[in-house]
Amino acid sequence: MKTLLVLVLCSLALAVPCLTDEVAKPAGDHPAEDGLFAEKEQASTVVRQKRAAAELTLTQLESLSEVCETNLACDEMMDTDGIIAAYTAYYGPIPY
Repeated sequence: MKTLLVLVLCSLALAVPCLTDEVAKPAGDHPAEDGLFAEKEQASTVVRQKRAAAELTLTQLESLSEVCETNLACDEMMDTDGIIAAYTAYYGPIPY
């Protein structure tokens, strides 16, 4: 019985500071107001920049080429302007 009492008191001693921290925080201390979360538009811009900065591997270029070869116009553009320009023109942004 003493062990149970000690465990309950210890758990309360640990829980009370956690509860009081939530109450003591000012209203402007929420993560959403501090800029922790980004707007969808901003986040998609960052993702596009990361994708553009990365170099594509040979396997990725081959898969883009295979997709582009199914469309005759894309295949012709791939021969003249390159695979990345042709894929982007006909199918949109590169998925990786």
